[in-house]
Amino acid sequence: MKKLILTIAAAVTLGMFSAQAQSNVDLSKSKIEWEGKKVGGGHNGTVDLKSGTLNVSNGEITGGTFVIDMNSIVCLDIENADYNAKLVGHLKNDDFFSVDKFPTAELVITKVVKLKGNEKGLTHNIYGNLTIKGITHEVVFPAKIATDANGTLVATASFPVDRSKYDVKYGSTTFFPNLADKAISNDMNFKVTLVAR
Repeated sequence: MKKLILTIAAAVTLGMFSAQAQSNVDLSKSKIEWEGKKVGGGHNGTVDLKSGTLNVSNGEITGGTFVIDMNSIVCLDIENADYNAKLVGHLKNDDFFSVDKFPTAELVITKVVKLKGNEKGLTHNIYGNLTIKGITHEVVFPAKIATDANGTLVATASFPVDRSKYDVKYGSTTFFPNLADKAISNDMNFKVTLVAR
C-alpha cells in the first residue's frame, strides 16, 4: 500500500512538471518597436531584448521575464547620420533613460487572463511589472497569443507607457507645464512581437 501511494505521488509530481515549462524567447525573431510623439511630429525606432523567458502551463502562458537592452536604442526615421546619432545620444543620456546608470529595463509578467470575443482579434490581457530607470509600475495591456502547427508561440501587443512615471522628464508637461509647442507626449507607444518555442 505504501509503495502504491509513493507511485501515485511520483506520477502526480511528474505530471505537474510536464504540464509546466519555461520557453526561451527567440531573440533573433522577436522585436520591440517604439514611437514617441511631439507637437508637429515624432520619432520611431527599435530596442532589443537582451533575454526573455515565458512560463507555459498546459499550453497557456502564465508568466515571463524580459530584459531589455537600453543601449540598443535605434532611431529609424532620421536619415541624416549626425542628427540620428544626436537623437539616440539624447535618448540615452540623463534627459531620458540614463542608460549608463540603468543599462537594462525589465518586464515581469505576473498574470495572463483570457479575453472573450474581442473584435480586434486580441486574445489575452497581460498584467505585469515594468521597471525603467530602477522604477517599477504595474502595466496592463491586451495581446494576441497564438501557437502555430510547429509549436511556435507568437505573442503580439501594442500599448502606451507613460514615461513620466519613470522619471523621464525631458519635454514633459507633467514636470514643465509651460512648454507649449515644445512639449513631447508623455506616452511612448510600444509594439512588441515575441516568438518562442
